Amino acid sequence: MANASTLPAARPAAPAKKRRTSPTKRKQYRAAYLFLLPFFVVFLTMLVIPLVYAGYLSLFESKLIGGEVFAGLNNYVRALTDPQFWGGLGRVALFFVVQVPIMLGLALFFALALDTFLARGSKGVRLLIFMPYAVPAVVATLMWGYLYGPDFGPIAQMARALGLGTPDFLSAENILGSMMNIVTWEFVGYNMIIMYAALRAIPGELYEAAEIDGAGQFRLAWSIKIPAIRPAILLTVIFSVIGSFQLFAEPSLLNVIAPDAITMGFTPNYYAFNVAFINQELNYGAALAFLLGIVIAIVSYFVQLGSERSARRERKGLA
Repeated sequence: MANASTLPAARPAAPAKKRRTSPTKRKQYRAAYLFLLPFFVVFLTMLVIPLVYAGYLSLFESKLIGGEVFAGLNNYVRALTDPQFWGGLGRVALFFVVQVPIMLGLALFFALALDTFLARGSKGVRLLIFMPYAVPAVVATLMWGYLYGPDFGPIAQMARALGLGTPDFLSAENILGSMMNIVTWEFVGYNMIIMYAALRAIPGELYEAAEIDGAGQFRLAWSIKIPAIRPAILLTVIFSVIGSFQLFAEPSLLNVIAPDAITMGFTPNYYAFNVAFINQELNYGAALAFLLGIVIAIVSYFVQLGSERSARRERKGLA
C-alpha cells in the first residue's frame, strides 16, 4: 500500500463561474426598470420629498425678527397641548367608532347577499351599490349639503308638507352624524367590492362539503365565508382608519353652509390646513400633519395586531 505522504495533494476546487446574463435577459431587465421608473419618479416627487420637507419645516419656527429659526420639538409640544387638535382628534375617533362599523356592516351584508345570489340581477345591483364611490367627494358633499338644507332642501320640504318640524341636519349637534351619512353613502360600494372579490376567490369545495353536512346559508356565511375573507375585512378596516382620521372634504365644504357648526379645528386634517394656509403657520401645520400621521399609524397597527391575535386564538381553539 502506498504511503499516504506520497499521495498527491488534492487540488482546490475551482471557483464556480458566474452565469453571465444573456443579452435578451438584460434587455428585459432594462425594459422592466423603464416601466417602473415613472412610478418611482412620482413616488419620490409626490410623497417622499414632500414628506421629508414637511418634517424639516416642522422643526423650525417663523419669527418676525430673525426669520426661520430652529425650534426642535417645540411645535410638537405645542400641538400636544393644543385643545383644538385634541378636540378634532376626539371627533374623528367618535366618527370612526360609530360610522365604520355601520359602513363595513352594510358592505359585508351586500357582498354576502350578492355572493349567494339572493339579489336578482346581481351585476346591476353591484353597479348601483358601487356607483356612489365614482362620485367625487366634493360633488357628493355639495349634493348632500343641498339635501340637508333647512330652507330649500327636499328633506325639509317633505317634513313641512307632512306637518313635522324641520330637521336641522346642519346644526352643531347633528353635523357629525350628517357627515357619517355622506361618507357611508360614498364608501359602502367600495368596501363591498373588496369583500365580494374575496368571497369569489373561496374554493367551491368548501361550500359543497358544508352543504353535505346540512349547513344553511347563514351557517355558510358565519362559519366559512366571513373567516375566509378576514384579510379583506382587515384591509377595509385599515383603509377606514386612514380615511376617518383624514376627514377633510366634508367639513371644509359644509363649513360654507354651516359656519356655526364647523369650527376651525373640527377635524385634525382640517385644522392643519387652516393653520398652515389660513393662519400662515406652515411650520406648526407641518407638525400637526406629522402627529396625525403618527396617530393613524399607531391605530392601524393596533387594529392589525388585534386581528392577528383573534386569528391565533381561533386557530388554537380549532387545534
